[in-house]
Amino acid sequence: MSALKALIFDVDGTLAETERDGHRIAFNRAFTAAGDDCQWSPDEYGALLEITGGKERLTHYFNHLAPAAIATRWAQLSPAAQVELVATLHRQKTTYYTELLATGAIALRPGVLRLLKEARAAGLQLAIATTTTLDNVTALFTHAGLADLIEWFTVIAAGDVVANKKPAPDIFTFAMQHLHCTPAQCVVIEDSLPGLQAAMAAEIKTVLITLSYYTRNQDFTGAALVVDQLGEPTLPVTIVGGDCADFIHHALGCDDASLPNYIDLTVLQQLHQQCWQPQS
Repeated sequence: MSALKALIFDVDGTLAETERDGHRIAFNRAFTAAGDDCQWSPDEYGALLEITGGKERLTHYFNHLAPAAIATRWAQLSPAAQVELVATLHRQKTTYYTELLATGAIALRPGVLRLLKEARAAGLQLAIATTTTLDNVTALFTHAGLADLIEWFTVIAAGDVVANKKPAPDIFTFAMQHLHCTPAQCVVIEDSLPGLQAAMAAEIKTVLITLSYYTRNQDFTGAALVVDQLGEPTLPVTIVGGDCADFIHHALGCDDASLPNYIDLTVLQQLHQQCWQPQS
């Protein structure tokens, strides 16, 4: 088995709870600014998250879900004009999103900063693999008062850096190429089913799911471990499921009293070893 060399993180829902009260609000403000009479409710936006990528989400909405008046105006546009409208709305949405981040309303999820520090101190490489834009990634860290963290990542695979977004494996394949790592040397930390599917399609076995607001009821069959969060010393983790759930449950609570009740690098290394041990 190859030693663990890199952690690959998703962003939205994984590093921070950005979707419901971040991206959704920003999309709605972009609609208002454009004069479109539509607002995505939390439930509507949750359903739209099945479409990965903001521009792809907008296109799907206009093609299949928009109210009649908006759908009619959309259908009257040429294909080139449709592409330009989506691009314009998405740029405006990104502006509103970064403004929301600047208010400090969206912080990193529990355990994220701790785990990043542990991995960096241990000499592991860090990477990001996300459908959101590089500007959004940078803004998240900057407005959390952690602008220097951007330099910690060997590669930030973001936005349209690959043609096919999750659940296609392309974004993880791209990240591994730039990390010079194999699937057996990586752990992926995700929050969504498309993210899990993308990592598995890239032949990465060690996928840790940290449930987010919109993904807490998704089916994560195939994940190595599913937890409610990474946890902190004062905020214990809850193990929800995963192929290695029993193994990690015993590691955290029974077999080794020296292990913490949150996900740290030691736990990830044990999880990785369990996922890649030779099958008898």
